[in-house]
Amino acid sequence: MSRAPEAPLSPESFAWLAAFLKAESGLVLSEASHYLPAQRLSEIAREQGCAGLEALVARLRGGRHAALASRVVEAMTTNESSFFRDARPFAHFRETLARLGAARPPGVPLRIWSAACSTGQEAYSLAMLVAEAKAALAGRAVEILGTDLSRAALARARQGLYRRFEVERGLPPSLLARHFRKEGAGFRVSGALRAMVCWRRHNLLERLAPAGRFDVVFCRNVLLYFDPPTREGVLERIAATLPADGLLYLGGAETLRGVSQRFEPLAGLRGVYAPVFCASAQPPAVGAAAARLRARPSPSPPAGAGAAATGRGPARPGIGGGKAAAAAGSRST
Repeated sequence: MSRAPEAPLSPESFAWLAAFLKAESGLVLSEASHYLPAQRLSEIAREQGCAGLEALVARLRGGRHAALASRVVEAMTTNESSFFRDARPFAHFRETLARLGAARPPGVPLRIWSAACSTGQEAYSLAMLVAEAKAALAGRAVEILGTDLSRAALARARQGLYRRFEVERGLPPSLLARHFRKEGAGFRVSGALRAMVCWRRHNLLERLAPAGRFDVVFCRNVLLYFDPPTREGVLERIAATLPADGLLYLGGAETLRGVSQRFEPLAGLRGVYAPVFCASAQPPAVGAAAARLRARPSPSPPAGAGAAATGRGPARPGIGGGKAAAAAGSRST
């Protein structure tokens, strides 16, 4: 017997929930998304023994249910990801990897941050490219950090177990054969690849501490869920983690125009940005070879890794190779 549909939230409760979500996660819940609470919170309301969504919101407003508040925030975020989603960012990353490593002093690892990584496909895609570039990296260590707001998404990422339809979305058969093993009805990421990635819960509204320096940050298809002031704050915190020759990858539908002055797009490479530092805040060069990370032709995507958008735009010369669309983490990688 089917359940009766949940009654929609009153305007007052919807407004309170929207303000709560924005304060806790940066998520903007507009009036056009009035249907989302019923879709995503009805099961939680039933589990909590609430008569409906109004009762669930009333319980949240009481302020004494931290675990419930966390569950509601995680349920309202969008977790959509796939392997090598939009091929050109990964092609550019692959082409840039060895040159970026050559610009670093001996013994210094390259560090990559997959922000809002959702269930881990983006971080594992990066790990596969690093593993494939082992010879070109000449022994350079590479550290990959995947972060997300959702505990459930991170738990799946740590397990590295994906259903057949998930590995068939964008993952070339050759990489599936080399880096996965069949397990039941699904496929598990190899132990060697899982060992390359560390996972951590993190809210993009907060500083990643202790962060240290990252050479590359993927933060794709998450800023579009935030309002401009929130985007600016997130970008400010990301910029603080990058060296002068670092790279930021955003989603193809995301733009920083009118939002942040801390990054500039790379010429002809959609969705790829370099940090901008004022003269007084210019960080020291990470390595003498950093100057070589300039003016390279746009590479073609990895074979079988999916279609890509072409880039355009004003900017400084490209660091490494070509770039384009993207999508990221707990929200959309």
